[in-house]
Amino acid sequence: MTIFDHGFARVTGAVPVLKLADPAFNAQATIGLLTSAAADGATLVVFPELGLCGYSVDDLVQQDALLDACLDGLRAIVDASRGLAPVAVVGVPLVVGDGLYNCGVVVHDGVILGVVPKSYLPNYREFYEQRLFAAARDAPTNVATVLGQHVPFGADLIFTANDLPGFNLHVEICEDGWVPIPPSTWAAMAGATVLVNLSGSPVTVGKESYRKALCTSHSAKLSAAYVYVAAGFGESTTDLAWDGDALIAENGSLLARSEPFAIADQTITADIDLDRLAQERRRMISMRDQVGDYASDLKQLRRIGFDLNPTPVATLRRDVARFPYVPAGVVDRDLRCREVGNIQVQGLAARLRATGIEKIVIGVSGGLDSTLALLVAVDTFDLLGLPRTNIHAYTMPGFATGDASLRRAHELMSSLGVSATELDIRPSCLQMLADLDHPFAKGEKVYDVTFENVQAGERTSHLFRLANHLGGIVLGTGDLSELALGWCTYGVGDQMSHYNVNSSVPKTLIQHLIRWMIGASEATGNVTGASEATGNVTGASEATENVTGVSEATGGATSRRYSEATAATLREILDDVISPELIPPGEDGSIQSTEDTVGPYALHDFFLYYLTRFGYRPSKVAFLAEHAWSPDYDRATIEKWLRVFLKRFMANQFKRTAMPNGPKIGSGGSLSPRGDWRSPSDASVRAWLEELDSPKTAP
Repeated sequence: MTIFDHGFARVTGAVPVLKLADPAFNAQATIGLLTSAAADGATLVVFPELGLCGYSVDDLVQQDALLDACLDGLRAIVDASRGLAPVAVVGVPLVVGDGLYNCGVVVHDGVILGVVPKSYLPNYREFYEQRLFAAARDAPTNVATVLGQHVPFGADLIFTANDLPGFNLHVEICEDGWVPIPPSTWAAMAGATVLVNLSGSPVTVGKESYRKALCTSHSAKLSAAYVYVAAGFGESTTDLAWDGDALIAENGSLLARSEPFAIADQTITADIDLDRLAQERRRMISMRDQVGDYASDLKQLRRIGFDLNPTPVATLRRDVARFPYVPAGVVDRDLRCREVGNIQVQGLAARLRATGIEKIVIGVSGGLDSTLALLVAVDTFDLLGLPRTNIHAYTMPGFATGDASLRRAHELMSSLGVSATELDIRPSCLQMLADLDHPFAKGEKVYDVTFENVQAGERTSHLFRLANHLGGIVLGTGDLSELALGWCTYGVGDQMSHYNVNSSVPKTLIQHLIRWMIGASEATGNVTGASEATGNVTGASEATENVTGVSEATGGATSRRYSEATAATLREILDDVISPELIPPGEDGSIQSTEDTVGPYALHDFFLYYLTRFGYRPSKVAFLAEHAWSPDYDRATIEKWLRVFLKRFMANQFKRTAMPNGPKIGSGGSLSPRGDWRSPSDASVRAWLEELDSPKTAP
């Protein structure tokens, strides 16, 4: 399958070096870049405003000789496009009727599909386009004759590829994108997904950052892709400078950007995700409501269909993060971790305030999840001015609890200054196993699901009764990844609590959060983890600024400071194998590994994100995972664990339907039945597994 079968479209922004007022030269430069982009598998190539003559030709644009030369250059481009897959959008001045218009000409396979005149002509500061051009609204016709072809003419055109679902192109020109309601806004509400802007924008201090903000926010607001291409080297420097800024944005994210001030031809390319845009729009009911408000006007926009016939491309030209819940950049990751911590602390603080309860009961295993929940509890009590001794932490060794885990639990509780107790659950578990007439109670080494769940259930039962006894609430520790896989004991097990601060935090993010907490407590110390390929990351202390704790970020009086004993214990926890420690070690000493049983959390979190956040077909999720995780995981391994994920995810909805309250953390969503995820507990997984075995493209 090609990237187009998975709903992607390769788009290119091209900034050729031009010769001012030399359309013949500029046409050849345009053809060269178009041909190269076609060989690279592009479906769309966008060029700058008035790229055939140059934006800064000023009054020369009204000279017949130059206009004739522009038509000759356009003819050369149209002829050269024959047999090429990409749609090209070229900036040309054109006479239509009695007016001269600043146009974007849409060319494909030897045909002009349409011509889009500029709607809003700037006439302030260094701009005086109203001196030169007529605006789109002033055109007395909606059809133009260009190079002998009668073609649609107007700012109301949407170009739709019949053979690439979701590829609906709209063109606007420079100032059109800077006005309060750009023409592309109406086009997007009418179904346009790929919005392009041919620009002649000169550069001034601060303009680059403003362009980025404008384009990314516009793409986010409209759930669209936005391709912006500005004029570059070769424009007149009489009074201005030009940086050749080109960028590709998608739904608020910047996918690609040109190098500023290049003095050679330059292109940028990215594969935009049409499926993602379609999914976002289906979910944005408020956008659909506004579409309904203006339905009669939107129906007036004209749609021009064409067959794109894209060149097959197998390799994706797009960054796909291995850890979609975790920002890749160190500074962004620090900010995300701080924000997650703030949300968790605020949620727990609000619950304690609302109930008037000032005590927490928590089970501490010495593993990742309970460690994060305990750290959040400590930060919350510090923020509220409550003594840490009101946090009643219990480590409850069972039949398979390792000495290292038990030691870490004690060290963590002791170093944090909470009320710490060891409560051995083995006697009560033996009593229950005996009541069940289980073979283990008779001395047999039978480690079945009953054996495991008796321990998990006994721990939770103790915690709830302790909460009754102490007048507190049970703080849950289970995370989003475990809820997705159903890797939790239902009802009286670790699935249940009074409040769960980790319920929408995936396992991969928990690792980053704890590393960040260590780094934040050490302020300027360096805390470095293993390579990201293994699921571990570099600590937050690598950020250039001094990072302080959650309470300081929210305006509190204190900032997080862990003792060296706490930090050392946290590092050990991060480096250990993820295990429920419910089955004793094997004869070879190997301990029970969660990831050996259900698969790597790094992959499962990846699957979870794309299946629940975007609703992608399993074959597309596998395609993205292969792109992100190669060579660490091959396609066969990815599909193996994806099948495990799909089966477990669908089969364990009943556990999520009864999950306790907890704060939603990120836009990746939560699985709360009261929020992001509402699903029947008895749905079949068949359709998803069959699609993975026999991939289908979008209709």
